[in-house]
Amino acid sequence: MGLQIPAINEQDSAGKIEVTEAVFGQSFNETLVHQLVTRYLAGARAGTKAQKTRSDVSGGGTKPWRQKGTGRARSGTMRSPIWRTGGVTFAARPRSYDQKLNKKMFRVGIRSILSELLRQDRLVVSNDVLPKTSKTKELAEKLKNVDAKRILIVVDSVDANLALASRNIPYVEVVESINLSPVLLVSADKVIATPAALKQIEERLA
Repeated sequence: MGLQIPAINEQDSAGKIEVTEAVFGQSFNETLVHQLVTRYLAGARAGTKAQKTRSDVSGGGTKPWRQKGTGRARSGTMRSPIWRTGGVTFAARPRSYDQKLNKKMFRVGIRSILSELLRQDRLVVSNDVLPKTSKTKELAEKLKNVDAKRILIVVDSVDANLALASRNIPYVEVVESINLSPVLLVSADKVIATPAALKQIEERLA
């Protein structure tokens, strides 16, 4: 027996959409969801920080002064980390923060998040939320009665009207179903999906 995702309101032409329990009826796996979100946030880090070690800085080919007799501390090179123009002791190097997560874990994690959103009444379906023009005012009017601060609109493909109409509305994100990420899902107070997007999600996660 399938589950039903409610429409955003009674007047919406989408009505209630029936979905499979295999995708939208899973128990919430907090540990896996945390791992999934952490992996996405880590992958977004640039990792381009770089500093110079004593072998990278210029100069220092000869001993600055003789070992004894000058009254100064002995020194072998001006590239030493204790010198003002020397290298850094533990210099940072470019690195990747990517964490490995296999496809099966990803699918289970996304199914877990979607199921929890449905249980908390934070996942709704709508056909009429898509604007017919690129005017921000039109989309804002459609979202006026949505009781949420952060809204995520999931579509099968983003058209020009939706992209232009949504970009000036604070806390409104638009994403294609194929690019759905756990970070966007968990941070949204309300997820509004089109029937076509839900179908794509089911096919992808089944």
